[in-house]
Amino acid sequence: MNILFVSDVSIKDVIGGAERVLYEQTSRLAKKGFKIFVITRMLPLHTSHYELINNVHEFRYRIFRRNSLSFIVSSIKNSRKIFIELMKANSVDLINFHQPFSALGTILTSKSRHMAKVYTCLSLAFEEYETRRSKPPKIFSKINYWVNSYLRKHIEKYIIRKSDSVIVLSEFTRNSLVGNYGINPEKIHVIPGGVDLRKFGYNVNKRAIKNQLGLAEDKIILFTVRNLVPRMGLENLIYAMKKIVASTEDIFLIIGGEGELRPTLSRLISELKLGDFVQLKGFIPEEELPSYYQAADFFILPTKYLEGFGLVTIEAMACGTPVLGTPVGGTEEILKIFDPSFLFEDTKSEAMAKLIVDKVKYYEDKPAEYQKLSQRCRAFVEKCYSWEEHVNKIEALFVQSTKEK
Repeated sequence: MNILFVSDVSIKDVIGGAERVLYEQTSRLAKKGFKIFVITRMLPLHTSHYELINNVHEFRYRIFRRNSLSFIVSSIKNSRKIFIELMKANSVDLINFHQPFSALGTILTSKSRHMAKVYTCLSLAFEEYETRRSKPPKIFSKINYWVNSYLRKHIEKYIIRKSDSVIVLSEFTRNSLVGNYGINPEKIHVIPGGVDLRKFGYNVNKRAIKNQLGLAEDKIILFTVRNLVPRMGLENLIYAMKKIVASTEDIFLIIGGEGELRPTLSRLISELKLGDFVQLKGFIPEEELPSYYQAADFFILPTKYLEGFGLVTIEAMACGTPVLGTPVGGTEEILKIFDPSFLFEDTKSEAMAKLIVDKVKYYEDKPAEYQKLSQRCRAFVEKCYSWEEHVNKIEALFVQSTKEK
């Protein structure tokens, strides 16, 4: 089977969840013997319009970022053009769309009309757009903001309705599609994300890894890695740290990631006099992430809203690190299955501080119990979340979709 993935992200450099899902799906299907193509936009990191990556053929089209209109029009026009060129020399049995703009250019061609089509939705495009940007105060900027949100919503809704089926990673996203787009629930397949269990390995010697990373061996390390944007709730976690250090000073929080809120978070850390207890680490390369997960005593997920799945949750647990998270979206689904006592009562700083202090004190005095918890985290992920299982399920769906077409 020849499968075309149409996406707005690239597998060249895995910098987030969307790239991770696309990379794992395409590279693992290619390894199974399928011929895999990717059409995506050309990013600053790209030096060519085509690249073969792990036997996946990635084709890239140019976009123009002068303004929102030129960005959207060039995405649609040039993705359509590159699809037509690709189809002149290749045959495709199924198209798997991952984001709306590249998808629209492809789906508007007559060539794609009779092909089997599946849409993979990690989060709703318009919600993702709105949560990554603060609402602007000026009228022209407000209009631009709402137009962008409106277009993302209605383009994605159109693509999904033209697709034969939809893949989501959580019941939360499934319910969002039904509620916002009116999609038939029977059309939506919940296939949870996974973890590379070899890459995100279990290591019992946290002290050695802390030492390797230059972290204090005698400190309780809290770790989170997020885009520094409003929906992630990082300011609430920092406020929680003010309350936590009043109870115990043997604790240190590392926040990995970049984003528009970095200056705001940096000022907040300074104002609360938490410079000795909180570090904004910045972007952490993919190859270094396992070490930070393994070094941490607890991983904290303070999301305020819109957590479609949260690959970081199961990556941390695969490394034997327990996760404390807010009862939001996919996080709630995962932790309810594992152990609901690791869910914060709500998204407020008071709830975070209380549970973090309780868990730290309990397990600090019971190292044997912590070891059992750590092993239980690893076993849970091994049982429930692997990319092999994920890809086997999407493969079955793809095969069924082509038979029904």
